[in-house]
Formats: sequence, C-alpha cells, structure tokens
Amino acid sequence: MAPLEPWEKYMVKIEAFSKDVHGQKSCTDCHGGTQSDDKEIAHQGLIHRPSDGENSVCAECHPNVHGSYTNSLHYTQQGYFTTMYARSVPENHEALHTAFNNHCARCHTTCGDCHVSTPISAGGGLFDGHLFKRTPPMTRSCTACHGSRVGNEYMGKNEGIQGDVHFRKAGMNCVDCHKAAELHGEGANCVTCHPGPDTPSMPPMDHRYSGLQVPSCEACHANVLSGPNAPEMHLQHGGKLSCQVCHSTTYTSCDGCHVAISQKTGNPFFETQNTYLTFFIGRNPLISLARPYQFVPLRHIPVAPTSYQFYGENLLSNFNVLPTWAYATPHNIQLRTPQTESCNACHGNADIFLTRDKVKPEEIPANLPVIVESVPPAVSQP
Repeated sequence: MAPLEPWEKYMVKIEAFSKDVHGQKSCTDCHGGTQSDDKEIAHQGLIHRPSDGENSVCAECHPNVHGSYTNSLHYTQQGYFTTMYARSVPENHEALHTAFNNHCARCHTTCGDCHVSTPISAGGGLFDGHLFKRTPPMTRSCTACHGSRVGNEYMGKNEGIQGDVHFRKAGMNCVDCHKAAELHGEGANCVTCHPGPDTPSMPPMDHRYSGLQVPSCEACHANVLSGPNAPEMHLQHGGKLSCQVCHSTTYTSCDGCHVAISQKTGNPFFETQNTYLTFFIGRNPLISLARPYQFVPLRHIPVAPTSYQFYGENLLSNFNVLPTWAYATPHNIQLRTPQTESCNACHGNADIFLTRDKVKPEEIPANLPVIVESVPPAVSQP
C-alpha cells in the first residue's frame, strides 16, 4: 500500500464511527476545542492526544484499566530510568532526565496509540477512520514501534532467516502472547492463586524482565517439560537453559547509541554505531525464582559510556555495574535450529558461547557476570 497523504491519516469515517459506542460522544467531549464550522475557531484549544496523561479521557469509561495503565512500561518508560540510573549516580540524574525527555519520551504511548492510531514516533495516522480497535493491529501498532529488532525477527524480515514459527505456522499476533493484563500494567496478583489475608501483589515493573516471566513458553507448552512424552533433552536441560537457548536463531545486536541536538535544525537525534546479526549463549544475569536458568541468549544493547556525553561528562560513571550483553528473548522461535541438531552443536562449540575473546576489551569488566569462561565439554557419545 502506498504511503498515505498527511490528510488521509486523519480522515474520520463518519457513518461507521457514529455507530460505534465511542461515536456517541461529540468530538469536543474528548478533544476539546470549540464546536464551530470555522476550522480556525474549532481547533482553538484542541487536545491532539486526549488519552495522554493521568487525566486521560479514557478514565471516564475505563477506570480500572486506566488505573493500572499509568504503571505500565509503555506509559512510564521506567525501563530506561532503571538502567540509566543504575549506571549513574544521583547527581547526574537530572541531566539524564533531560536527555530522556529529548530522545526517549517520544516512545511513550497512550491508550490511543494502541487502539485508535499509529504512534506519532512511527508516523502517526488513524488505523481506520477513528474506529477503535479492541485488538491493536500488529503492523500498525506493535511492530510500528518494535520493528527494527523484534518485528523483523518475528516476521522473518532479516535476510535468510525465517520468521518465528508462531507467526509462520499460526499467524499469531503479538497480543496472543502479550496479553492485555501485561500491556495495561496490571501486574501479577498473587491472591488469584494464593488467597489469604496477607497475600501481596507484585509491585509495578521497573524493567521488562522484572517480576514474573510473562509470557512464558511453559504456559502453552507444559506437556514438553515433564511426563512420559517429554523430550529427553528437555528433561536433562529443563531449568538450566531458557527455552530460547535451543529454539531461537540468529537475531540483531547493536553497538553504542549516541544522542545529541542538531546544530542546524535544533532537533534531537541519535546515532547507533553498528548493527549486526548474532547468536551467543551466556550466563544468566537475571537469575531469580522466575528465571532460574544458568544459560540464556545474550543480545548486545546500544549503550556506551559516552552515550549521553552531549549532556555532560561521565554521566554513566557506574557504567560497568550492568552488562552490555543483556538477557534476551529473541522473537524468532523455531522447532529445529542449529543448536538442536546434535549435543555437540553446543557442547564443546566455543563459537556459540559468549567467551571473553568476543567481548570488546573495554567492555569486559561490565560483562564478567555473563561471559562464559569454560565452555561445556563435548559429549563423547551424543
């Protein structure tokens, strides 16, 4: 489909929208402005994004969802702050917050960015003439933002690498795994399974891998973990390896990203040094009850000690406190991969593990927790 003209992105399907429950409200009920036939008058005080902020108009009819959504990572972007602040010190937080507002906050999303229109950071424009979509359209919403890595992996857009089996064979949408409760920031409620007077609720997520593992492969594939029909390799490696160690394939890694303000236009911009395809297994940097694995795939993330130097010197003074090769859950799952061909596809195969020689010398201190110093030995009778 050819790119839409700017005016086409904002055309409202009046007849269809008027029959929708949302169409029972007037335009000014949500968007403000003044009811008038004169365009200039009508647009005075117009609220472009009425679902943005804690005073979102959505709260009037959807109080429960709105109450939790302000805790969701899509809304708070807390994952940025968690990692930026961990690598820094309190006196540098103000400068980092300024950098965030200039370069990262545009990825903050609202209810409308999933249910009515493509996010502004991905080009904007109504999905379908202002009709609300209960299920976000994957390519106009989810992968419009998460496209460069996750979307390309999932849909098989990396040359020579097929798409995720869940997409190729089952045509699954992102929300088939990432349910509304997760996206709306509801978190896990322990009382659902463990009722009791002192049952706690999980705190809001401060990073996408904090808290429980949601979604988890085991939720749908419990039959392969134990019992008479479970594969022998699953019985031997269950709990030691994340599912993606064996069932994901080559994915994208990025080197350091740097941010600045253009001297010509005054607009913020960023530059990523390098993007490349990799597959490395390393030690789990996030071992917990929810993620007990010894080994997981690792992805190089686009951060460097000088990423924010435009805003001040040495802002990431504790850079080495977190690995640059981070816990990864690639979205290109396959039943059969190079790792599943034989035991010795992994055992004794140093090429597939993140060993010290594959890490940049200046990044070794940060990655000591995830580097594999001793590759599992080859199996003599695989």
